Amino acid sequence: MTKAKEHAGDTVSLVYQCRLPLSTHTLHYLTDLLRRHLKAIRSRWRALPPGRIAVIVLAVLRHDQRLADMAGGNDISATTIRRWRDELIHLLAAKAPRLDRALKKIARRGGEVVLIDGTLIPTQRRTGEANRPNCSGKHRRHGLHVLAMTDERSRLVWISAARPGHTHDITAARRDRILAHLRAAGLGALADLGFLDLDDDGDDPVVVTGFKAIRCPQARTRREGGQPHPGRRTRPPRTRLRPSGELADPHQAAY
Repeated sequence: MTKAKEHAGDTVSLVYQCRLPLSTHTLHYLTDLLRRHLKAIRSRWRALPPGRIAVIVLAVLRHDQRLADMAGGNDISATTIRRWRDELIHLLAAKAPRLDRALKKIARRGGEVVLIDGTLIPTQRRTGEANRPNCSGKHRRHGLHVLAMTDERSRLVWISAARPGHTHDITAARRDRILAHLRAAGLGALADLGFLDLDDDGDDPVVVTGFKAIRCPQARTRREGGQPHPGRRTRPPRTRLRPSGELADPHQAAY
């Protein structure tokens, strides 16, 4: 068997088109942001115009396209695309609103509550020891954990920094001091059971979450008094199989 280092004769590089499910407003916003940045740093030349650069970066961020594939389809190097991606990420991060300013803006508009929840952004699996922190046991996949906050109309007002995928919602909320910022702005928050016990003030809670059955006073009274739940069917007690040593006759049937 001979080893050939050359590619097969029928292999060719194929370039295909794909569709990005994004609005034109997003593309125009990112293009204008890059154009102002290039003017500020007095960059005279780029391999592609700002509009094409914005499309490539959005394809990488939205569809997780491989840098080598995007480089081959646009006749540029993967290092250049990586530099463009990091550059636009820093520009977008600089435009992100601060948590205290976002909450005060909602309070000035007459808002009373916000909605907060955590989500996982799927990412590729990393190699080595860096793989384990990004593994989420809840979602059973690898990704980055972020906290998102919206107003009463479900419009995004703030998003936290990305953390490893195994981070819990309440842990991320405590690190970002969500409770202190809400009290300073005079707002309340609606959340799910992932934020349970975040607010220890029972008289004037700021974060309102769902409740479990064991936290309901009626359920606790029934459980302590031994009374069954009115809507729950009672099951007959299970028969315990006794070991043969406890029986008078080892050949006696267990009951």
